[in-house]
Amino acid sequence: MTATVTAFSLAEYQERLTKTRAAMTKAGIEVLIVTDPSNMSWLTGYDGWSFYVHQAVVILPEGEPVWWGRPMDGVGARMTSYLSEDSIRSYPDHYVQNFTLHPYQLMAELLREFGQSSARIGVEMDNYYFSAKCLETLRQELPNARFADATALVNWQRAVKSEQELIFMRRAARIVERMHQRVRDVAEIGLPKNHLVAEIFDAGLRGTDEFGGDYAAIVPLTPSGPDSAAAHMTWDDRPLRRGEGTFFEIAGCYRRYHCPLSRTLYIGEPPAEMMHAQEAVLEGLAAGLDVARPGNTCGEVADAFFAVLRKRGVEKNGRTGYAVGISYPPDWGERTMSLRPGDKSVLMPNMTLHFMPGLWTDDWGYEVSETIRIADSGPAECLADVSRELVIKP
Repeated sequence: MTATVTAFSLAEYQERLTKTRAAMTKAGIEVLIVTDPSNMSWLTGYDGWSFYVHQAVVILPEGEPVWWGRPMDGVGARMTSYLSEDSIRSYPDHYVQNFTLHPYQLMAELLREFGQSSARIGVEMDNYYFSAKCLETLRQELPNARFADATALVNWQRAVKSEQELIFMRRAARIVERMHQRVRDVAEIGLPKNHLVAEIFDAGLRGTDEFGGDYAAIVPLTPSGPDSAAAHMTWDDRPLRRGEGTFFEIAGCYRRYHCPLSRTLYIGEPPAEMMHAQEAVLEGLAAGLDVARPGNTCGEVADAFFAVLRKRGVEKNGRTGYAVGISYPPDWGERTMSLRPGDKSVLMPNMTLHFMPGLWTDDWGYEVSETIRIADSGPAECLADVSRELVIKP
C-alpha cells in the first residue's frame, strides 16, 4: 500500500484538534460529528472524492479523531490521513443509498460503543453533506442524547492560516496567474467557449514547472454577453463574438487550497457604462484593500468599497467577498465571515479572503477580484499578480 504522506505535520494536526476541542468546550459540546469534507481534511488530512455518500470525522472528548465511511474509502483514509488503524471505521457497503437502512443507524452504534449515547452531540446542521435524514436517524437511535447545531464551528478555527497553508495558497496563486494568461493568449472571435474552458482546465491542472494543480471546488464561471448578467453561469459551445464581454471567475487550486481570481475580457469596444463601472470598482477595490488591516472588521472593508460606488453612482447589492482556503465542491468559500456592511468579524493577520466586487446589470456582467491575505500590519496582500484592467481585444 502507498505510504501515508499527509499535507501537514502531525504537530499542526494536533494543534488544529486542540483548537477544535476548545471551541467544543466553549459551546458545551462533548462529541462533534464533522461532515464537511473541508473540515474532515483540515482535521485529519483525509482527501478523497467520497463526499457524495455519508462519511464523517467524529471528535470525542479525548484521543484521535475517528474517520467513518465506506470500506472502500477507508483505504483512502489510511493513505491520506495520520490516523491509526483503530481510528478508521466503516459501515457495510449495502447501507449506501439504501432506502430501508441508513448509515447513521451505525453512526449511533459507534457512539454507543464509545459510551457517548447520552452526550451533548454537535452536528453541522446547515451543511451540504448532512441531511435531515441524518439528524432524524440520530434522534431516533439515541433518544437520550442532546443535539446542538455546530455549523461552522470547525470552519471558524480555519480562519487564520498557518505558514504551510499560505505556501499552498501562494502556489494556487501562481496557477491562477497562468490560467488567466492562457485566457488572454487564446481568446479570439470564433473560438468556441468550451474550447476556451478546456484551455482554462489545462492550465489549471498542469500548474507550473515546479508543481501541478488540483481540481477547484467550483467549475469555471465564464458567461458572455447578456448571459454575463447572471452571476453563476458556466459555458456552452457557442463561439466568442465581437461586441460581447466575458468574465472569468476561476481559481487556482493546490492540495485543496484555493486562490480565486476574477477578470473580465471584452472583444470589440466596451460600452461606456462598463468602463464607468470599471473605474468605480477599481477605485473601490483599492479603498477596501487599504482598510483590510488587522483590527478592522469585514464590515469596514465593505463600507470603504461601497462608499466609492455610491460616490460614483454605481449600484451593487449583496456582499463583496468572503473567507477562502481549503475546500471541496460545491463551494470554495469557508462559509464564515463576509465582506458586507455590518459584518463585525475582526480581521487578523494571515486570514485569507476573496475580495469579490462583481457587478451584474440587466445587459452585462463585470468582475474583478483579488484573493487577499491580511498582513501583520498595513494594507492586505494580494496573493496573485494579474493586471486588473478590462482586457480589450479587437
